[in-house]
Amino acid sequence: MRKFLCGAEEMNSSSTIDVLIPTIEKDLATLPHVIDGLRRNVKHKIGQIYVVSPQGSKISALCKRKGCIFVDEKKVLPISKKDIHYRSARWERSGWLYQQLLKFSGDTICKHKYFLVIDADTVLIRPHSFLSHSKGLYYCRNWSQPEYFRTYRKLLGSKAPSPKSFVTHYMLFDKSKLSQLKRTIEAKHNLPWYRAIIRSIDKTKQFGFSEYETYANYVYSTTPKSMILKNALNKGLKVKASTLPQAQMKKLALSYRSLSFHERKGYSRSTR
Repeated sequence: MRKFLCGAEEMNSSSTIDVLIPTIEKDLATLPHVIDGLRRNVKHKIGQIYVVSPQGSKISALCKRKGCIFVDEKKVLPISKKDIHYRSARWERSGWLYQQLLKFSGDTICKHKYFLVIDADTVLIRPHSFLSHSKGLYYCRNWSQPEYFRTYRKLLGSKAPSPKSFVTHYMLFDKSKLSQLKRTIEAKHNLPWYRAIIRSIDKTKQFGFSEYETYANYVYSTTPKSMILKNALNKGLKVKASTLPQAQMKKLALSYRSLSFHERKGYSRSTR
């Protein structure tokens, strides 16, 4: 088992990293806070922040105002949300899965060796390092969705090895390791990696795949000594980011590293 760090933050790294944020227009209220939180709390030089989204004047304007690069999601993958068909009579997950495939395409978008992916509803409220002495820092929690691990086994033919869950709303990716993972999936399934993922999901289940769980468990299975695991300390909130007073934010930062302003009931628990 990898060592867990719960105390002081790791030393700063000289490495430059890019950031990738898949988003849609409903995230516009939170996205400025996400970007500001990154610039305040990422302890690495940020090369570029790429915002991947459907075409829209509001998101494009926000990118221009915040100094981010807008990426039209239609130019990232040869498929769109309409090609996925992941829904039931009670829920629609096609867009949810599509944005995970967009994250897995970060190696074709970002320029630097490492890129940080963060969900468009999650704000960092304490300083974060993601690299230390050539090792990656991975933020973890104690619970996950069982279906994520079933899909991992279908994709890679082995059990997910990590003792913890990596579904904590942000993660640093190594472009070479991500590319290797996708090549491994393609070789095993004789399909493009994104079609293999779509085919491997049990679409009767609402939570069928996790990009974070899949990537980090693959790294754990191949180069476990390259990883340092840290407790995530993420807090889910049901209020709008813009309504949270600074005093309360500072108080929450005493106990948590990040806040997620999402509406999904299944993810409203704290992730420690």
